[in-house]
Amino acid sequence: MEFEDMKLGMIFENELIVSDEMVKEFARITGDDNPLHVDEEFAKKTQFGKRIAHGMLVASLISKVLGRDFPGAGTVYVSQFLKFRKPVYIGDTIKIHIEVKEKNQDKRRLLLLTNVIDGDREVINGEAEVYIPQKQMI
Repeated sequence: MEFEDMKLGMIFENELIVSDEMVKEFARITGDDNPLHVDEEFAKKTQFGKRIAHGMLVASLISKVLGRDFPGAGTVYVSQFLKFRKPVYIGDTIKIHIEVKEKNQDKRRLLLLTNVIDGDREVINGEAEVYIPQKQMI
């Protein structure tokens, strides 16, 4: 979507499934093999009762949406604030919810609300600032 088309209050949502494969690959790539994420027997003994996805894996799906879907290709992250509120379990379908909160025309920047919803639970809330380059710069 073009920067000029972005309006205050615009909302974009995308649903994704947090798979076992994603969790294992994230653990491999980052080295974060905390047994809470990768060991079912260990996780059963925790307050969660089963394995949970890495919070940063789930948060990274916000980046996927911003860079590919809304605003889309060429979007540059400037900052991201996150608050992890609830766990996401392997196999859960999450909804990435993005809302345009502020628009700075001169700097071509947007302030976006970036929330992740799992069923009726808000699991992550936050704000991102992004820069949208002009098309000829992409």
